[in-house]
Amino acid sequence: MRAYASIWRLRFINGMQYRAAAFAGMATQLFFGFVFIMIFAAFYKSGGDSAPISLQDLITYVWLQQMFISLIMLWFRDNELFAMITSGNIAYELCRPLGLYPFWFAKLMAQRVASCVLRCFPIMIIVFLLPEPYRMSLPPDAGAFLLFAAALILGLTLIVAISMMIYISVFWTMSPTGSILMISVAGEFLAGMVIPVPLMPDWLQRIAYALPFRWTTDFPFRVYSGHIPKVDAILGLCIQLGWIITLAAIGLWLMRRALRNVVVQGG
Repeated sequence: MRAYASIWRLRFINGMQYRAAAFAGMATQLFFGFVFIMIFAAFYKSGGDSAPISLQDLITYVWLQQMFISLIMLWFRDNELFAMITSGNIAYELCRPLGLYPFWFAKLMAQRVASCVLRCFPIMIIVFLLPEPYRMSLPPDAGAFLLFAAALILGLTLIVAISMMIYISVFWTMSPTGSILMISVAGEFLAGMVIPVPLMPDWLQRIAYALPFRWTTDFPFRVYSGHIPKVDAILGLCIQLGWIITLAAIGLWLMRRALRNVVVQGG
């Protein structure tokens, strides 16, 4: 376990070096945050007052999405891992005295956390100082914030478990493009990153609730605003944990199966 913690720490330190990229990303996220809020504000002004989520909660939802986008986006990828699989350099990884699945899992999680740390705090300061109606709201109480923190951590773990499926699929497809497009586009839509889940039609909400994606984004952000009651939030944490265990078990099984058939190119 100490080895994986060391890998996480080294990858985190390495990720913290990309400050210029983080600054550019922060400016982009603020821009898109304003765009989404203006669209939703126009929708509510033109008759969306009966929507199942208030405009203020929706504004908070958008800013949380922009602040923590590195933790929740499925198109966040490590091209080095894809190159290792497709080039045959995966042989170097197999020589390490570590399990490949937890090794990659720790690396991917550290990359996301490092990117988030660089971006989220400057954005947080800005969005709390904005004038109405663009200002982000505080959680209703400390209990909601603690549940949100737990849900966000579990959501991060879940999104990495889903991402691992993309990397493992490349052992068979030898091209990451299809997996990234299929899983990322569908997953991020069903997670509520385009349209918040409460604003979706009922039939689409049922699909979103049956899949793991909304537990990475929609669930923690609505817990923050108090839109999801505390009792339901505690139950949701258990569901998140269940999805993590399930996907990690499937990922480990697929990884073992892939490695039994792997071909190292060049001899």
